[in-house]
Amino acid sequence: MIQQEGPGWRLARDFRRQGFPFLIGGEYWAVELTEMEAKGLHALLDELDKQYTLIRDQLMEEESITLELEQQEWWGCLDGTRDRWGLQVVLQGTGMPCRGLEGGWPAPAAQAFLAALRTVWD
Repeated sequence: MIQQEGPGWRLARDFRRQGFPFLIGGEYWAVELTEMEAKGLHALLDELDKQYTLIRDQLMEEESITLELEQQEWWGCLDGTRDRWGLQVVLQGTGMPCRGLEGGWPAPAAQAFLAALRTVWD
């Protein structure tokens, strides 16, 4: 079992749990995910971070940025500035099981959550 958390975020993985081995959460919310949903979330957030990294150095300090991306059943948004950004995600509920969710992490919890999510898959 892997369990990590910090101010404003939570992440756990336990493959002994049938069906929903992942748990993600923010300050006042949490949801369990299937392995496929968690893989999709990881891919989405990784791609948003790659796009952000490509343009980060072109932004002035006071300039804001919003990146939106849709992959499979996930929609995500990275919103912030050159040095601080938050994340919003939506599971659109089109797959099986058919369910949806909406959540997010403000800065700096978003950066910490993404770093922790990467360690789960590495």
